[in-house]
Amino acid sequence: SDLIPMPPPPPPPPPGYQETKAPGPSGSSVAAAATGAQSDVSRLYFFLNGEEKIVEAPRLQPQQTLLQYLRDEGLTGTKLGCGEGGCGACTITVANYDNDKKKVIHKAVNACIAPLCSVDGCHVITVEGIGNAKSLHPVQKRLADAHGSQCGFCTPGFVMSMYALLRTNATPSKAEVEHCVDGNLCRCTGYRPILDAFKTFCPATGEGQEEAAHGGCCKEIKDGEVPPYAQTAELPFPPQLLPEAFTPAPLKLVGELCTWYRPTSLDALLALKNSFNHAKIVVGNSELEIERKFRGSNWEVLICTSHVAELNTISVAAGSVELGSSVALNRLYEVLQNEMANKPASETRTYQAVLQQLRWFAGTPIRNVGCVGGNVANASPISDLNPVLMACGAKMTLVKVNGERREMFVRDFFKQRLYRQTALGPDELILSFSIPATTPLQFSQGYKISRRRDDDIAIVTAGLHVSLEQKGASYTIATAGFAYGGMAASSVNCPKTQEWLVGKEMSHETLKGALAVLAEDLPLEPGAPGGMIEFRRTLAASFLFKFFIHVMNQTTPDALDASEKSAGDMYSRPISKGLQHGKETKDAFIADPIEGPFKVQDGVGSAVKHAAADVHVSGEAQYTDDIPNPPGGLYAGLVLSSQPHARIVSVDASPALAVKGVKGYFDHKDVPGSNALGAVIYDEEVFATNTVVTTGQVIGVIAAETQAIARQAAQLVKVEYERLPHVLSIKEAIAANSYIGDECVIQSGDVEGAMAGAEHTLEGEVHIGGQEHFYLETQTSLVIPGERDEMTVWSSTQNPTKTSNFVASVLGVPKNRVVTKMKRMGGGFGGKETRNVFIAMALAVAAKKLNKPVRIALDRDQDMSISGQRHPFLCKYKVGFTAAGKIMAVHAALFSNGGCSLDLSRPVLERAMFHIENGYAIPNVRVTGRVCRTNLPSNTAFRGFGGPQGIMACETYMDDVARFLNLAPDHVRGINLYPARSAVTPYGQPLVDCHMKEMWDSLLESADYTARAAGVEAFNAANRWKKRGIATTPVKFGMSFTAKFMNQASALVHVYTDGTVLVSHGGTEMGQGLHTKMSQIAASELGVPLDKVFVSETATDKCANTHPTAASVGADLNGFAVQDACQQINKRLEQFRRVKPEATFAELTMAAWLDRVDLSAHGFYKTPEVGYDFVTGTGKPFHYFSYGVACSEVEVDVLTGDFTIVRADILHDVGNSLNPAVDIGQVEGGFVQGVGLFMLEEMIWMKNGSLFTKGPSTYKIPSANDVPIDFRVKLFEDAPNRRTIYSSKGVGEPPLNLAASAFFAAKAAVASARAQHGETGPFRLDTPASCERLRLACGDHIVRTFAPKDKLADGSW
Repeated sequence: SDLIPMPPPPPPPPPGYQETKAPGPSGSSVAAAATGAQSDVSRLYFFLNGEEKIVEAPRLQPQQTLLQYLRDEGLTGTKLGCGEGGCGACTITVANYDNDKKKVIHKAVNACIAPLCSVDGCHVITVEGIGNAKSLHPVQKRLADAHGSQCGFCTPGFVMSMYALLRTNATPSKAEVEHCVDGNLCRCTGYRPILDAFKTFCPATGEGQEEAAHGGCCKEIKDGEVPPYAQTAELPFPPQLLPEAFTPAPLKLVGELCTWYRPTSLDALLALKNSFNHAKIVVGNSELEIERKFRGSNWEVLICTSHVAELNTISVAAGSVELGSSVALNRLYEVLQNEMANKPASETRTYQAVLQQLRWFAGTPIRNVGCVGGNVANASPISDLNPVLMACGAKMTLVKVNGERREMFVRDFFKQRLYRQTALGPDELILSFSIPATTPLQFSQGYKISRRRDDDIAIVTAGLHVSLEQKGASYTIATAGFAYGGMAASSVNCPKTQEWLVGKEMSHETLKGALAVLAEDLPLEPGAPGGMIEFRRTLAASFLFKFFIHVMNQTTPDALDASEKSAGDMYSRPISKGLQHGKETKDAFIADPIEGPFKVQDGVGSAVKHAAADVHVSGEAQYTDDIPNPPGGLYAGLVLSSQPHARIVSVDASPALAVKGVKGYFDHKDVPGSNALGAVIYDEEVFATNTVVTTGQVIGVIAAETQAIARQAAQLVKVEYERLPHVLSIKEAIAANSYIGDECVIQSGDVEGAMAGAEHTLEGEVHIGGQEHFYLETQTSLVIPGERDEMTVWSSTQNPTKTSNFVASVLGVPKNRVVTKMKRMGGGFGGKETRNVFIAMALAVAAKKLNKPVRIALDRDQDMSISGQRHPFLCKYKVGFTAAGKIMAVHAALFSNGGCSLDLSRPVLERAMFHIENGYAIPNVRVTGRVCRTNLPSNTAFRGFGGPQGIMACETYMDDVARFLNLAPDHVRGINLYPARSAVTPYGQPLVDCHMKEMWDSLLESADYTARAAGVEAFNAANRWKKRGIATTPVKFGMSFTAKFMNQASALVHVYTDGTVLVSHGGTEMGQGLHTKMSQIAASELGVPLDKVFVSETATDKCANTHPTAASVGADLNGFAVQDACQQINKRLEQFRRVKPEATFAELTMAAWLDRVDLSAHGFYKTPEVGYDFVTGTGKPFHYFSYGVACSEVEVDVLTGDFTIVRADILHDVGNSLNPAVDIGQVEGGFVQGVGLFMLEEMIWMKNGSLFTKGPSTYKIPSANDVPIDFRVKLFEDAPNRRTIYSSKGVGEPPLNLAASAFFAAKAAVASARAQHGETGPFRLDTPASCERLRLACGDHIVRTFAPKDKLADGSW
């Protein structure tokens, strides 16, 4: 009822349906036209968390998703993370009685794409239905106790994925556990603690090598104390839904936009198809919801085939598996697995090929509902499954509306090279499929390469099949079936190659000829859609190469060299494991028994779980969008620029204002205060006035009654532009001399003289790609007007004060009238330090004008398109060095893509420059920096804040020097490390307590580096087409805001007469455990148990004039402020403690209160002796440094560029840890996010300035399948940092940089591949080291066929 009405559906089909119509307020005529009556009762029957539900008009609309319904019901534990089934934050469990299996089944489902109509007759279970914070379900408790929750936004989805698995199998294997979360993403934890928690449900079989060890401190679940689990204690399946009580009836649900039919027989389905030949068939809705969201598609009639028996059965016949077209992908997976387990391998090779594709097909929740027929009918040119079905000779049966049937091969179904065109007639449906078994001399295989292995769309897929004839000791090809996806506008056959191969012997010579013919079958012209032309053509040939080796290894293994046999092996990932060690330091800080700090349970230094872990796992944790809508609350829709640079000629909002439910349109003309904003300088506008300078710039805002109306109406605002020239890349900006601000310089020593005297010099450059924050909770704000110009802003922000100040500015009111509050964020990573502000300002204008609350939660695609990312960088460098590898001089020029405004680009650039030498003592350094002005959305802060770009540039020239000298890169790194004493940075700051060399040596020993390096060398000698690399990299990371004034914090501590403590501080909680650490500090300082301390939301009316929680110093700054406040209170309580030392804290506080002593205190802290002047080149930019070392081993498939992190060892310095469990979580999560930055995640901007990678379907952060198989983390011990709170160190950002070790390990593997064909010395590898870049860099004969030497992949820099 909240969507823009569309024309009514056509007349109804023949009778025989249980009709339930769902007209909205304006839909009665629609329903009447469709049904001939308005009095019919509409209802949808299901159970929700054990409670019977009947949904009737006007709530029931066929286009409504299950997620929308659940959140409207107040079940906000189920989150909206992406709206496309790609992140898993919305995962719930759906149970139903399966007539085929004759039992109740439970499956994980993405509620964001599941239609509400699809759960008729089902039991829907959400995270709230299985437990709460006071009585946690075993899944919830084990996850919380194992530190598997940080920001908590993704947590309910993980809980429900595991819950669904347990309801299916109470004793799953570890492989099943890792498999069940393949549709869930986490940006915080690095996945290891999540997997460890869930594996406690597995039998102790030894699977996955040795068990993880935790060093005794970071494991809430102690050995032998795992809480029991029993399926019998679970929510029972409602007896009302069992077959004896419930018979699914045909449904007809009439809504404003469309009509939903659910037939229960094939005849009824065909009758519907006859009446509505343009109807959309729906089963899982996984594709249709995407089309509805991103393409604006709507269908007047939807027909759900989930209850048509003939389409939902699967059986094993003689020589084949027969299945209906609506059979779910995971159901097919189960049957094929069973066949492979019970039949000879020679009979099931086709099944194995299908399974190989299904294993990496989307995520478990998608496979649970998506069906085979939908995948085939969709005719995607990059389908995972279709090429295998085409190649193996699978058949399909089509049925006409009159009942006539015809059978055809799947390979003939797709009209070759025509986009999504098939042989399916308008009066036909896909009825069934037949997948053939194999004979002993038939071989099938499926291949796929994508940016990420789990849940990713393919770049190229292939199905390859041959039937052989044995002739003596040799084998000839009798028939061949080759099909590819990603090589044309459709899945295509390879007729020339197939014909050429017939009668030829299976041999290397035949393979060589087949590769040449295949290139004719699969041409890709330059500029073909999808790009990556050379890589895709290389992949196609590589798949054929792998297939030939695979078959020859089973038929004529002696014809193969031993080193090439592994090329035919299919990928198989071992079960992951981990080791964590962090020393608890809780007894190191006990001071005076009167003045504190005190020894308390779970105080400072204890490895306690996140303070909010229990509400995270139970779904009770409230985020900004979970706040109930205030009375009269409205929803905002942003009107955004569609041009990267243009003059606004006119804006016509009348079409939007004509939509029912729209309450207003507002732009720069409605701003009562200032329309200007900016993080450092005011160079941005809240609403564009005359000119837009980037795609996605806010032009206006719509306020409407519902979120859907607001979003749709915003699209109706007509904007006329006069286009202007635009600049998108660093290269274009340099050419156009387009910069923001002046050049920045840091210099030490005599660079020119050192270069002139160096034994060797080397020049190079490297591009470092950007990165999307991909916080699971998008930018979200709620603005509530009050009396006398008051405004309350709830915002998911790292910077409440800046948010308040700019809202006051745009409204033209004093700062004391605006209060910003923030309970928690679902991740921030720097992306909510400044880029939430313009959104809150736009909403405030609408709220002020209407005197109504206004809220928004950006859709994922919109958030990614407008809120800025990590800065892409270009580094050009020259380095002088000795023959032994000692670096004598470096001259580097850094260029960052700042986007359309300054934002924080200057300090980001400065930090990159501060880290250009990383952990190395280089006597002569000159580094310059420029911020490039482009017409992209303004890039902004991101974890590391320029440090990763500077460090990657440094490690690149270190690697180049080593390869130039033919020395081991880790040797060159080791001999250049900063010494323990007397070291000074290029910016003149002495290093105090530098542990770099000590940590390096310690890690090399604990990681068994020497033996493993020898093992890598032996592996590479034995394998031609798989290579391994091992690399160790350090990090020296400066800790402080580089702007002196920002290094301050305040806190407010209240003590109550029952002995409880309430802490408010200026920091914000985004998953990093800041509130937990502040609670521990207060507990230790005041001498109370941790459970007596509570941290409320961050609010500017409690702590004013705060600075953003960023730069990894949130605990440093706020911790000192909390300590200051507590010490003030302790001073006031001292007289009462001396009188009665044995008194409880509650007794002390009551005595003090009765004596009229103030039990509240405001604490304050400012970092001493920090500040750097770039003009004079003097000062101390950092309060101290954090150190770390990582050693990674990576395996690369030379033929595809696919990689696996075999093992990662990390040693990281956190001083005396405030909380080892929290800090280890930060190290692991930071490392995996760094793997994303350096190895996986790639921003792709179109030439028109719009973002292509704007959701989880196209932008790939690491999944649980991308973490190191063996992940070992240790906190450096006995190295207190005397300059900070309790001798600790900040931890958030530095560990991210350690992922550079994985990048250079992959580069080392590529170097080994290059060496086999004579390529040695330095070579360029930009970030991210995607499969494309790795494959092209290998430079073997297959690559050379399609790409020039050292071809570099394109990038959006």
